[in-house]
Amino acid sequence: MVLFLILLVAGIALVAIGAAVDGMFYLMSIGVLLLIVALLYLAARSIRRSTRHPAR
Repeated sequence: MVLFLILLVAGIALVAIGAAVDGMFYLMSIGVLLLIVALLYLAARSIRRSTRHPAR
């Protein structure tokens, strides 16, 4: 979960900086990619968790 939060915060920060500073479109692009990676990580983690059933 810590990795997800770090990716999320870094992505938001890069998008904000890339949007605010003229000519920093590449930072905004990297931020968007980080946000996508964070969401994919969260989805993969939740799918992996839901497929495991405790032994009874």
